[in-house]
Amino acid sequence: MTSSTVTSSQPDRPPRPNLAFRRLRGPRSPAEFAALVRRAAREIGERVSCDARYIGRVEAGEIRCPNYAYERVFLHMFPGRTLTDLGFVPRSSVRGRAARTAVAAPRGPAPGEPPGEPPGAVGPYEPRDPWQNDPPNHANHEESDVLRRAFMTGGGATVAAATLAPLGLAPAAEAAEPLPRRAGIPEVMALEEAVRRIRLLDDRHGADGLYRRAAAPLRAAYALLDAGATRQTTADRLHAGAGELAISVGWLAHDSGRFDDARSHYAEALATARMTGDAGLEAHAFCNTAFLARDAGRPREAVRAAQAAQRAARPLGSARLLSLLALREAGGWAGLADRTGCERALARAQALFERGRADADPEWMSFYGEAELAGLEAQCWSTLGDWRRASRQARRAAQAQDPHFTRNIALYTAELADDLAREGRPDEAAEAGLRVLALLDQVQSSRIQAMLAGTARVLLPHRRASGVAEFLNRHASCKGPRAVRDGEPV
Repeated sequence: MTSSTVTSSQPDRPPRPNLAFRRLRGPRSPAEFAALVRRAAREIGERVSCDARYIGRVEAGEIRCPNYAYERVFLHMFPGRTLTDLGFVPRSSVRGRAARTAVAAPRGPAPGEPPGEPPGAVGPYEPRDPWQNDPPNHANHEESDVLRRAFMTGGGATVAAATLAPLGLAPAAEAAEPLPRRAGIPEVMALEEAVRRIRLLDDRHGADGLYRRAAAPLRAAYALLDAGATRQTTADRLHAGAGELAISVGWLAHDSGRFDDARSHYAEALATARMTGDAGLEAHAFCNTAFLARDAGRPREAVRAAQAAQRAARPLGSARLLSLLALREAGGWAGLADRTGCERALARAQALFERGRADADPEWMSFYGEAELAGLEAQCWSTLGDWRRASRQARRAAQAQDPHFTRNIALYTAELADDLAREGRPDEAAEAGLRVLALLDQVQSSRIQAMLAGTARVLLPHRRASGVAEFLNRHASCKGPRAVRDGEPV
């Protein structure tokens, strides 16, 4: 994303110390806090050269309002807060639109102020950030000004209208409308729709192009929580929606290989569930935590989290939910090489699944059907090294999947390709791998790319088998970060 190169104006009166920002630094030294700022910037794809001197200037009040790159970083570090909460003044008080448009060319950063990120391209599913500093005479500058003003000066509900816009969940014009400072039904519905929208886009395209886009709605959700709600029932829906959104954003981080970010988002959702006594949200948060722990190589934690999820879910009356949670437990047992524990959990998952659907099934479980059941079982057998059973279940999963779930079709087929390769059936593995490569123009998932890279490494010694050379050549020509060429990751 392009960040502002125009810095805040310097005051014409003695600066007032920013005590709020100093309190946020706590016992850390300016240098230690600057390191945290740089780390937070990397988490959201920004580049800032923050150092102890910059922190000192902020705390001294010399920087009354940061540039847009630092704004995004600070709001990422302190979710649910505005710049004014961090001790800064509204942008409109230090620079008006007239001052911006009167400048023939953007000025560089003020002496001593680190620059923001240089201009760069955005991903194929990532629209332009509505709060970035648009170049003069950009066709969208009026709309962007409206969004910035709404984001900086409005209450929590206004923030929601502005920040849901990047996902197409709220028209940009809504941000200009005066909205109530406390959240009502319209804001809750917008939040719930954001969750559905993210899940729909993930089903079709995978997580990699969506993760950064989803950060703005998540900030908006916590701003709404901070603003409060008009009724208790609205507040309950607001907490549930914010928790589900945190899980959805956590999943995008998880599937795109950002495990630390995912763990943080899942923990946030779990805390929200515990505060409100929401057993359904707690079960969901533990469910995803178990899946993450398995993928991160912490199988014992995966087992414990899955068992905690089952305890939370038992009173809810959803056999399908308990079935999925049993599969999460099975994945942990497989990671521990406990075949008996895995088989018992798989049998329990199958028996619960056969009880059928119920009104108590959570909305977020729409992905869980015959295909997902088979796919997760395939992963268990693969972890245990039983490639024949793994390939049989993976094939069943790919064939049973609803065409709507493009990402899952690619995932199950990638699983099939890897299992076939390891089973010693290179020609069939290459055929499945080619089908996955054909879907990568629609799906962006680091998980799938990593699986294909592993398959390519296994198939390298079998280049002469039917279709293998074609798969290896096409895989090597992919621009993905995990392509394999001559036996080494690119």
